[in-house]
Amino acid sequence: MSRGPLFYIGSAALLTAMAIDAAAVICRHLGLSILGSIEIVQAAMLLASSAALVAASLARKHATVHLAIDRVGPRTRLWLERISAFLSAVFFAALAAGSIWIAFDLRHGHEASEVLRIPYAPLRIVSIAAVLGLAGIALWQMRRIEPE
Repeated sequence: MSRGPLFYIGSAALLTAMAIDAAAVICRHLGLSILGSIEIVQAAMLLASSAALVAASLARKHATVHLAIDRVGPRTRLWLERISAFLSAVFFAALAAGSIWIAFDLRHGHEASEVLRIPYAPLRIVSIAAVLGLAGIALWQMRRIEPE
């Protein structure tokens, strides 16, 4: 298994979230506080989860309900897998459309987190890129599903 950029982006984001959260818990027990730690963890988790979803889709490692799929014939399985990929693409495209709509409506809003003023626009762009990528991956995989 090759470790591409998604692996390193997701790993760095996850390590950042864990380190900040661990430091915040330790500081809390010492009677101190790290202002904005939750905001940093939330931004890092967006990066980590986006990278993980795209990487899992590329590797075809999403959960499958084998209880149903394993009980049908090869021809039916082929159609069910194609329908599943198509519906996944539709879902992710709809999610992207909604996110783009929200981003467009708030383009002049200068939204940012409350404490650290982390801007939301770049985080929205990451989210939109991830779901558009997921829609594209699902369509690409739908075309590549072949009979066993």
